[in-house]
Amino acid sequence: MMINFSRNIAGLIAVFSLFFCAPPAGAKSPVEGRWDITIDMKGTKLPSWLEVRHSGYKTLVGQFVSTSGSARPVSVVHFKDGEFNFSIPPQWEEGEADIKVSGKVDGDRISGTLVSSKGETFSWTGQRAPKLKREKAPAWGKPVELIKANSLDGWKALGKNNNWVVKNGVLSNPKSGANLATESKFEDFKLHVEFRIPKGSNSGIYLRGRYEIQVTDSYGAEPEYDQLGAIYGFITPVELPAKPAGEWQTLDVTLTGRLVTVALNGKTIIHPQEIPGITGGALDSNEGAAGPLMIQGDHGAVEYRNITITPAL
Repeated sequence: MMINFSRNIAGLIAVFSLFFCAPPAGAKSPVEGRWDITIDMKGTKLPSWLEVRHSGYKTLVGQFVSTSGSARPVSVVHFKDGEFNFSIPPQWEEGEADIKVSGKVDGDRISGTLVSSKGETFSWTGQRAPKLKREKAPAWGKPVELIKANSLDGWKALGKNNNWVVKNGVLSNPKSGANLATESKFEDFKLHVEFRIPKGSNSGIYLRGRYEIQVTDSYGAEPEYDQLGAIYGFITPVELPAKPAGEWQTLDVTLTGRLVTVALNGKTIIHPQEIPGITGGALDSNEGAAGPLMIQGDHGAVEYRNITITPAL
């Protein structure tokens, strides 16, 4: 009896392909993709973000950014008949219960409710996040100095307890208080920042008011997604050439669309990488719009100087 090895091998390949290959193009669930969300918390509109993707043929997984904190994994997203739900444990939120999110898909829009870790229910709406792909490399305009010699002109405090002052070109926040944002808005740009942070303190720079570059005392630490130079919760630097607390340091950032490049103290620590979505604490989730530069002031003392932005034409 002769065995047709070619036919058997072809059959095995077909079986393995059936079980282990990704779904064919066009077979995605309607909920898959990235979503820019706004949560209505007792009349206050707060930004959030969701990504859903397939894992094999049947399982949907993802990641979620709530109104604060970092992106957190979603182990399974349940989807049936246009409706979906998932739950995640609390991160920085008060309360012990899981956060429960449920919603429905209507084309490029979603809506639903979120039950907080304290049992409160809030409504939310969302839309598909823009891809923000650029067709060509940008041409750069004239650099703009954002800090005046002895004035906060061009900046506005966000919230109460504003402690920001400018003296001799140094922008200082001596203790935790309000965040600070530029009155001007920007889309694509190159940014140069010099900062000095005390031991154990924490700040951050929000690009377009949505994507936080972590500024913290990270001397001697390993690169992490919540350490100096990281895109908070999303992108970990490849190295961490941080200086000791109390020394002036530099950040140089290029942002075009979703692509970001970061250099810390003259060394490139993030080569061009895509920022998936907004980070916790963002001003809004309207990713298709220009936004301000926002500096975090509610986590501790910090100083900045020589903040220069070069916008794309």
